[in-house]
Amino acid sequence: MTRALDAIRREPASGELRSAVIFLHGYGANGADLMGLADPLAEYLPDTLFLAPDAPEACAGAPMGYQWFPIPWIDGSSEEESRAGLSRAAEDLNAFLDGVMVDEDLLPEQVAVLGFSQGTMMALHVLPRREDPVACIAAFSGRLLEPELLEDEATCRPPVLLVHGDQDEVVPPEALPAAAEALQRAGWSEVYAHVMKGTGHGIAPDGLSVALAFLRERLGVA
Repeated sequence: MTRALDAIRREPASGELRSAVIFLHGYGANGADLMGLADPLAEYLPDTLFLAPDAPEACAGAPMGYQWFPIPWIDGSSEEESRAGLSRAAEDLNAFLDGVMVDEDLLPEQVAVLGFSQGTMMALHVLPRREDPVACIAAFSGRLLEPELLEDEATCRPPVLLVHGDQDEVVPPEALPAAAEALQRAGWSEVYAHVMKGTGHGIAPDGLSVALAFLRERLGVA
């Protein structure tokens, strides 16, 4: 049985709904952590609904936040617990995405996903295994989990933008080229990358600007 994800939302600035951007936060954070990105994005995506769900589990490593799945080297969980948590969270996220498309009357190509850190891991794991591709994935400061399985398990290949800080002390910057190579090996034709110079584990203005242009193009914003 899937767990319902609580989400905060920001309605389209224009009052007319034509697309949605879903933010997936990192380990120990919550939906509100990324919803602040809607402020600079909304002006240029006026017909876009912004949604930011909380991950389904309380976070052992950050008691005030949430996690998509446990991380052994942070919280002492086992690899089996982490893998099981990922599988269960994938079901939760799939149910959430299905609900958004039904409730908001949106097609997959009208929905984009922006992930950060563990949220990026979820996006890159879940979205390629769905029946229909979303408009795009903007993937900040994360890694591609189980890359060796992707070629056999991917059922769609949405465009992906990988963004990473070259000073990231949490997820090594090498995760970006590793993900890009794995995606291309698995048959992706649209993989883009941007390195945020002098940036640690975060989202710098230049990275957000690149992501905005990517989102606008993939969502068909004139």
